[in-house]
Amino acid sequence: QVQLMESGGGSVQAGGSLRLSCAASGGTVRPSCMGWLRQAPGKEREGVAAIYTGDGTAHYIDSVMGRFTISQDNDNNTIYLQMNSLKPEDTAMYYCAAGPRFPHCMLGTRTESPYWGQGTQVTVSS
Repeated sequence: QVQLMESGGGSVQAGGSLRLSCAASGGTVRPSCMGWLRQAPGKEREGVAAIYTGDGTAHYIDSVMGRFTISQDNDNNTIYLQMNSLKPEDTAMYYCAAGPRFPHCMLGTRTESPYWGQGTQVTVSS
């Protein structure tokens, strides 16, 4: 059973930066896809970015393209989400998820995202 642990959330002013981390442990095979999803109060959950752990290929939603960067540290089974030029609309609970298919772990479904972290809050003030 893969376990995921996020860290790095916090509060920042618009235009600022934060870096989220997600450390994976357990399981016999490393998931092919690891990614980030977010959910703001009263809004649908949405996938933000995903990385193919085999070669580091990344996928982003349009609203974060050019501002967010997902990366990985294979030695430590950790992925990161570097978030720059943050906007108030980025405020949400951010979750790390993992699954067998890239980039489908961004979907948040039981089949494509069977492993989840507990979430970390990101708050961006204007």
